[in-house]
Amino acid sequence: MSTPVVGIVGAGQLARMTQPPAIALGVELRVLANSHDEGAAKVIVDTRIGDYKALADLQEFAKGCDAITFDHEHVPTDHIRALVAEGVNVHPGADALVHAQDKAVMRERLTAIGAPCPAWSRVTTADDVESFAREHGWPVVLKAVRGGYDGRGVWVVRSAKEARETVATGVELMAEAFVPFQRELAVLVARSPHGQGVSYPVVETVQEDGICVEVIAPAPAIDPEDSAQAQRIALKIANELGVTGLLAVEMFETENGLVVNELAMRPHNSGHWTIEGARTSQFEQHLRAVLDLPLGSPTLTAKWVVMVNLLGGDEPDIFKRYEHVMAHDPGVKVHFYGKDVRPGRKIGHVTALGDDLDTVRAKARHAAVYLTSGEYT
Repeated sequence: MSTPVVGIVGAGQLARMTQPPAIALGVELRVLANSHDEGAAKVIVDTRIGDYKALADLQEFAKGCDAITFDHEHVPTDHIRALVAEGVNVHPGADALVHAQDKAVMRERLTAIGAPCPAWSRVTTADDVESFAREHGWPVVLKAVRGGYDGRGVWVVRSAKEARETVATGVELMAEAFVPFQRELAVLVARSPHGQGVSYPVVETVQEDGICVEVIAPAPAIDPEDSAQAQRIALKIANELGVTGLLAVEMFETENGLVVNELAMRPHNSGHWTIEGARTSQFEQHLRAVLDLPLGSPTLTAKWVVMVNLLGGDEPDIFKRYEHVMAHDPGVKVHFYGKDVRPGRKIGHVTALGDDLDTVRAKARHAAVYLTSGEYT
């Protein structure tokens, strides 16, 4: 039996959570880590230490891999193209991944293919921002063109003064019209190299301070046509951009319909619920896609699934709280990412499933609050 080897550039929690389905599929994982202290490096035997920004390290890492994929989107685009030119099987490729790396490139392409987007423009000066505001109104959302995530690199400016302060940081920026949304949704789709695509159910994501704190699958009370449209939009984006692997499409639900917010081309926080809550987890699905295997069923395993992120607090010793959480509800699943605990840092998640949404949410929230604070809800 020939054992395929999948190399993952990056050794964070996404690579770490890909290990269990890799074992089940008979796939060997290799990770490129900055150090042996990273989450995936602690659990994956074939860990190589190197710099993802160094082409030579990427070339050495790729030797013997059947496919290369990513734990994050920060690998230089030119390096990915160089690997492909040498015959390395990279998923997603550079021409697709650049849309998750560069928000202005993403907006240009999404606008060209007719995906619903907010009004936007590249801006370099405070005058550019004021001109944009005169046309589209305050507040204006300023975004770092590259490098932003989890609320970082996003500024909601409400005046010319705030715009000047943000522009003065020297970050390359783009402006977007502020979208008065009713809630945030996400759609996770997978696409294989030969073009097979599947979509998971549309989920609702709950954000606090720009960080996702809860995901509800499926999105409660969503109109069936809106749900179908969201899935069609996501699959169209995956096809038009040539995505191979997973694509997460974050959207706003507004009075006037759906608006695409952000893209991610990898397993995504909005899909962690799939480990217990879907017939095929997003991590198994990503492996299937990058190896060009038939894709798995995305159907739910329960009527409702709720995932709550665990954000670090002041107490680093969380393991001792397992006993209460597991005794309180043996059905709640706990996942930790092998990270040092720091206030506000994503260190894990909990998932609950069931037939009644209010009960499932309460179970997931109780476990999350107790694990991170030691308090009861």
